[in-house]
Amino acid sequence: MLIREIKDILEAKVLCGEDLLDTEVKSACGSDLMSDVLAFVKEQSVLLTGLMNPQVVRTADMMDMRCIVFVRGKEPEQSVVELARQRDIVMMTTAQRMFVACGKLYSAGLVGNS
Repeated sequence: MLIREIKDILEAKVLCGEDLLDTEVKSACGSDLMSDVLAFVKEQSVLLTGLMNPQVVRTADMMDMRCIVFVRGKEPEQSVVELARQRDIVMMTTAQRMFVACGKLYSAGLVGNS
């Protein structure tokens, strides 16, 4: 699935990485625990989270994730957005709650990590 499609499905606002919306991703993960992300996530994933600190971007970068979506309408500080921009990670925010956002992506064909 293209990140552009995720943006549309979640009615998300792009915070950075507009030029990377045609990047393909293969799976998604919803978590506020970065230790779980480090333990269970595969490459080319989208991370859905409510956690808004620089560690989210560092974790996504280590795991070769292409996109971070903040749920519940949360918007991180500009320094966190800038860190994602430097790492070529698309960052978006959606008003959807995590459960609903994950469900919509799953229904549209984006799988989870098994």
